[in-house]
Amino acid sequence: MTATADRVLIFDTTLRDGEQAPGCSMTQPEKLRVARALAELGVDVIEAGFPAASRGDWEAVNAVAREVQGPVIAGLARCTREDIELAARALADAPRHRLHVFLATSAIHRQYKLNMAQEEIIRRAVEGVTIAREYCDDVEFSPEDASRTELDFLAQVVEAVIAAGATTINIPDTVGYTVPDEFGELFRYLRQHVRGIDKVRLSVHCHDDLGMAVANSLTAVVAGARQIECTINGIGERAGNCSLEEVVMALSTRAAFFNLKTGVNSTRLYPTSRLVSSITGMPVPRNKAVVGENAFAHESGIHQHGMLQHRSTYEIMRPEDVGLPRSNLVLGKHSGRHAFRDRVKQLGFELDELELNRVFEEFKALADRKKELFDGDIEALVLRSGNFSSGPWSLEHLDVEAHSGAPAVATARLKHADGRLSAREATGDGPVDAAYKAIVQATGVAVTVRKFEVHAVTIGEDAQGEAILYVDHDGRSYRGSSVSTNIIEAAGRALLEVINRIELSQTITTRSGERREDAARVANTAL
Repeated sequence: MTATADRVLIFDTTLRDGEQAPGCSMTQPEKLRVARALAELGVDVIEAGFPAASRGDWEAVNAVAREVQGPVIAGLARCTREDIELAARALADAPRHRLHVFLATSAIHRQYKLNMAQEEIIRRAVEGVTIAREYCDDVEFSPEDASRTELDFLAQVVEAVIAAGATTINIPDTVGYTVPDEFGELFRYLRQHVRGIDKVRLSVHCHDDLGMAVANSLTAVVAGARQIECTINGIGERAGNCSLEEVVMALSTRAAFFNLKTGVNSTRLYPTSRLVSSITGMPVPRNKAVVGENAFAHESGIHQHGMLQHRSTYEIMRPEDVGLPRSNLVLGKHSGRHAFRDRVKQLGFELDELELNRVFEEFKALADRKKELFDGDIEALVLRSGNFSSGPWSLEHLDVEAHSGAPAVATARLKHADGRLSAREATGDGPVDAAYKAIVQATGVAVTVRKFEVHAVTIGEDAQGEAILYVDHDGRSYRGSSVSTNIIEAAGRALLEVINRIELSQTITTRSGERREDAARVANTAL
């Protein structure tokens, strides 16, 4: 792991600074899962935690150091012998490890937090780096709140710790206060006024309080930094940290401008983002850059038409490059006829111009009432226009037993339009899971549940509940819903609605294929 003139190291602090965000605490097994994902992603350094913070944090850092191979494993420590020794012991089993020591330097912190004079700050910083070098050759020093520190004093501190043996100097914008031009000037000032700075690696660590963490980090890189400290999904203290996926894809997408590269396997960005989100319980905003649900989604008719002609008209990155299978042309009230026609064809339906116009008008009317439309909604419109029934399967009986400490058991009996009955019994983690498994087995239609939601549609003890289900089947997305005072029954009927749509779409696709085959036979006979 070396930072060359054209190589930027990615220092991931999801397990340390990211975990400090309220509600983002992780257990030791969860930290190990994230650390392994980060190693697979290809980050250069994993800051595994702050060993002196608690016994649990020490054990988690030690576990990552022992079990995760590839990246350098770092631990954070204050400039005290006790902190540094604890961190060194926690990291001892890692083949490559780093001690990251820090001390605040700004006037605000010196006066109100530390009650120390400038001379004492320099002495403590040098002492911390000197102790760390007793245990490790790879020592990083961070002057906390550097962006609000007087430039001349910051230069004195940095020069002193370089002389003491620091190998990486990290400049943190601890409270997200700086702006790009100012921050770039800070780095240029240090490079001009600090002796020995050309012998160490410059790093940057930005927070997002004013929404400029990524911009400030990239500005620092232009000004000479060759390590970026960041987190998955940008989680961290207050408004978060510099987002790893955003800064990596900025360097990749604008490679001609930055002329820099990282060692990150960008195709692992999306799955790693979703793993961290599921473990921390911090949802990824739909409009989040790079990995948000809308990052590669297009609803505007003009945009969709452009995308159908050439994806570069409205996309600067390929979804495949971040781990997504494809772009998504979202059909909604802003969509145009071109995208609608294309989606109908993708779903396997052939409509003449008159049928297409009629279904498109129904689609626009439905889009005015719904925020989201799925493939299943489009299929339902097409099927209804073709005078198909609501579906072949109907629910005759659903019985569910659930007891604390034991799997739930469900029995489903369904009737098909052709007269046959199908009954199955299944067990599940809960009553809805058991009911779903029984219905899937009875119909023989396998689906993958992506999301299940329950909403109260009335008030009172006898309130009706709406079960909303999002599933995938054969590369298509479906949405089903049903309302009942019995939420288990509503969930079952929502699933059955989806299964009926799937079967009907297969029926009409088969009929379309048969019509094409008949036409081909006629043509061959004529020849």
